[in-house]
Amino acid sequence: MSRTLLLTALTLTSLGRAQEVSFSNKLISADYTYGYGIGLADLDKDGDLDIVSSDCTTAGSRKHNDVYWYENDSKGGFVRHFLARDDWHGRYERLRIADINRDSHPDVVIVDNFFGNVSWFENSGHPRDGRLWKKHDITSGGLLGAYDVAVADIDRDGWLDVAASSWRLGNRFVWYRNPGKPAVGEWQSWVIDSDQAETRTVAFADFNRDGRPDLLGTVTNNGIVLWYECPADPKTQPWRRHVIDLVSRPIHGHPADIDGDGDLDVVMAHGGFEGGGQQEILWYENVGSPGNGIRWTRHDIARQVEIAFEAIAADLDGDGRPEVIASAFGKNGGIAWFQHAGDPRGPWTMRPIVEHWPDAVQIVSGDIDGDGKTDIVGVAERGSRELRWWRNEAGAPRAARLPRTAAWPSFSSLRISVCSRCLRLSRSLDFVAR
Repeated sequence: MSRTLLLTALTLTSLGRAQEVSFSNKLISADYTYGYGIGLADLDKDGDLDIVSSDCTTAGSRKHNDVYWYENDSKGGFVRHFLARDDWHGRYERLRIADINRDSHPDVVIVDNFFGNVSWFENSGHPRDGRLWKKHDITSGGLLGAYDVAVADIDRDGWLDVAASSWRLGNRFVWYRNPGKPAVGEWQSWVIDSDQAETRTVAFADFNRDGRPDLLGTVTNNGIVLWYECPADPKTQPWRRHVIDLVSRPIHGHPADIDGDGDLDVVMAHGGFEGGGQQEILWYENVGSPGNGIRWTRHDIARQVEIAFEAIAADLDGDGRPEVIASAFGKNGGIAWFQHAGDPRGPWTMRPIVEHWPDAVQIVSGDIDGDGKTDIVGVAERGSRELRWWRNEAGAPRAARLPRTAAWPSFSSLRISVCSRCLRLSRSLDFVAR
């Protein structure tokens, strides 16, 4: 059976006209052993979004620990470059892209789960010169099980700081203060919370609208979705903990204004790598006009989503309202998007994008080809070992298949605009891709 499903659906635009939404598919690379983390940004300042992706050793594979960036040629093709290359064991995984040293070039922040490292790689401004990027330690071995990262100016000094989770080996949420220039040695760190069984998601968002970056997190083994309130002085004051929900196994989710009321809600995938329990996609409404992150209402998007892994939100049909996109792990893995009929508190319709794509993990969205429509990029690890791009063909009279040839400075200035109807991602350099 083909791994790719060309999807076509009729939706209503904000003008009330039916618009065709479809996705064509392009295989970017099948040369992976353990692909896990991906991100989007214009690394070479040529006006289009490039892709960053991690790849590392797995059982039976060659010894390597690499980070690639795929140069977008603006014509539907990609050229792979090595950003980091280590011919030895390691496990670079999830990452974020942001300007860490304020030189206007987007850098890469990444975890090494195997060694407990959090690092950032410096973009020289000439990423196509064939040289590996300079590596800087945020912590070297200091975060056992380092798993996910997020970036924001936590202490509001004008420099982007980093928060990280630490899986089931570290069981902590930690933030690291960017020392600025000159950056010498590892970054000073503070524990946000500890003894939390299997920390996974970290994502910054201002849930209570006080202008400070709060932290969304999941504690997977204890079944907790929660957020931590950033204090006025994060170096001396504790982060207040707010529980959003207690569920089976929350894995990955993200903040988004799903109901268009001007505050940030949360989309979340529950399921992960094990059978049983709740396997579903949900969104949590930040209740209020607008909400302040104290009261949350849970809404089902889809139940019985086998081994759900990650959920994100993006406007796919151009109507100004976000849809939800989700990945699923396991042998029956894949990616689907979910659409409501106008009220996100009502029923949602699931529309598969790719089926029978085993072990799909991270997904990100952005306008890859510069046509003004939101595309999807996804990576699958040991099941499929692929990186793919699904081109949004919305509004096209007929979607053609592409060939299977591979080829946050201050928090307030983050170029993510939370408008009254949607959460849109900018293609600027300040964009922290998700």
